Amino acid sequence: MIRANARAVFNPEGPFQLTTIERRDLQPHDVLIEIKYAGICHSDIHTARGEWGEVQYPLVPGHEIAGIVTQVGSEVTKFAVGDRVGVGCMVDSCGECDSCRNGDEQYCLNGNVGTYAAIDKYGQYTQGGYSTHIVVTEGFVVRIPDSIPLDKAAPLLCAGITTYSPLRHWGAGPGKKVAVVGMGGLGHMAVKLAHAMGAEVTVLSQTLKKKEDGLRLGADHYYATSDPETFQKLASSFDLIVNTVSAKIDLNVYLSLLAVDGTMVNVGAPPEPMPVQVFSLIPYRRSFAGSVIGSIRETQEMLDFCAEHGVAPEIEVISANQIDEAWKRVLASDVRYRFVIDISTMENE
Repeated sequence: MIRANARAVFNPEGPFQLTTIERRDLQPHDVLIEIKYAGICHSDIHTARGEWGEVQYPLVPGHEIAGIVTQVGSEVTKFAVGDRVGVGCMVDSCGECDSCRNGDEQYCLNGNVGTYAAIDKYGQYTQGGYSTHIVVTEGFVVRIPDSIPLDKAAPLLCAGITTYSPLRHWGAGPGKKVAVVGMGGLGHMAVKLAHAMGAEVTVLSQTLKKKEDGLRLGADHYYATSDPETFQKLASSFDLIVNTVSAKIDLNVYLSLLAVDGTMVNVGAPPEPMPVQVFSLIPYRRSFAGSVIGSIRETQEMLDFCAEHGVAPEIEVISANQIDEAWKRVLASDVRYRFVIDISTMENE
């Protein structure tokens, strides 16, 4: 087994502790990655605190992984030692169901294998990117273009693909009006990507405190949802709304902002149910949908798109000793706009 240093939580309340985990020996199609940077996602917090179901401790979160290949299995053909690579939210799938055969392994009908808090085909509990090394089958590794710095590449593996996939699927582009609900880690990426695709972009945020940032990152318009006049002014305006908020909101008032045949897509994942009135949908043939990450093919497409258009997240690089504080700041929406852990600091107490 390959030993890796990591930061783990040992109960739902934390805090993080330095520990050692074991990675499997390389199988023929595996690659060993030395992790350089790992992004912090709100999903890490939801999972570690048991808000999305029971988990096994100790738990090493992290599914925004950027690093360098240091060893390859005997039958690996896609990567070589020294390659710049990334790993996102999944590390395997059944490969046999209709979704997998269609290249949509994120929707594996037998359940894809999450990068952490899942059981892989070897019966091992997966541990994530808050660690120095990871072993992943080559089919679930993507290549990071040279023009994207590794620290900025990390959040693209979740925040980037989570917003890119619905924007592409629902046709964001020239002539389309796209609204982004929330101006956080996911939201700021949605703004950048929708702008790069050529859409007219509007940010819907609780307040105007991030308006300057939103306009700088590519939004054409910025409105405060705390102002009731916003919903009156923008009624029936948008072709697509991407809701990035992981908190309970009144979905029906947001659905009222959709034009005929418009779609609202939830990528934020609040733990509690949110009711939808059918008459928010019926009169204008509106749709309410959900979307989760993207396929490996689509993730590579997203990275190449970002490289071509100069799209990268706004990040704050932290040391491993700052993870607990970073989590508190994520919960307080006090980050602009994604924390990234410098894994070279992993051994420092």
